[in-house]
Parts: sequence; structure tokens; C-alpha cells
Amino acid sequence: MDHDTVFIASDHAGFALKEYLCAGLSAQGLRMEDLGPESAESCDYPVFAHKLCARVSAEGGRGILICGTGVGMCMAANRHKGIRAALCTDEFTARACRAHNNANILCLAARVTAPPLAGDLADIFLRTEFEGGRHARRVALIEV
Repeated sequence: MDHDTVFIASDHAGFALKEYLCAGLSAQGLRMEDLGPESAESCDYPVFAHKLCARVSAEGGRGILICGTGVGMCMAANRHKGIRAALCTDEFTARACRAHNNANILCLAARVTAPPLAGDLADIFLRTEFEGGRHARRVALIEV
């Protein structure tokens, strides 16, 4: 991976999955920086999406955002220049969004994706490199 720290954040619906992923990815030797929330108390997902995206934009690397459906986090994240967030619920998409789209934020759906699968998706996302080539031209076209 091109950055030592993986940023991670959620809303209340994604809190338990965030904790699960932090433990699992840390056990694999990845450095996780948990940007909140600190409990499963109701909170607003855009606050945490914006906080994480600001860090990824400023420092590089990758992040993981989690809410109930993954949709809200993905929508909020993609409002940021230079952020390419992808909602993934299967292994093919987790691999392709990195290899072909150079996604830098993985969005997960805590109410849809079981923790073991979410762990696999995160692992694939974090270990897959961007292929560049013809894909680089297309990714450049995203930025307007």
C-alpha cells in the first residue's frame, strides 16, 4: 500500500463493523487511525465522511467509511475533490475499483455486508494496486 495509515470512520449504524475492521486489520499489521465516532450513539454520517476525506486529501493514502447502506457515506465522500469513493459489496468490485478506478475510499454497508465479508473486501481494497495505463486516462477525466 502507498501509505502507512488507513483512515476509518463510520456513523452509529457502522460503529460495530468499524470496530471489527480496526481489530482485524490491525492484527494484520496495518496501522489504523479511527476518526470516530467513539460510540454507537446516533450521529450524522456526513460529519465523519468529511473528516476522513479531508485527511485522505491532505495526507494521501486510503480510507474506509461505513454506514448502514454505504450510500450516504459514498455520496458525501465523492463531494470532495480528489476523492474517488466506491461502495463495494462483493470481491470483484473491491478489486476493480482499485485496479481500474484508483478508488481511495472504500464504502461499506454495515446493514448489508456481514463482518467476515467486509473484512475480505477491506483486505482486497487495501492490497490491490492501481493498474494505470488506459485506466489513468479515464480516471483523469473524472476530475473536472
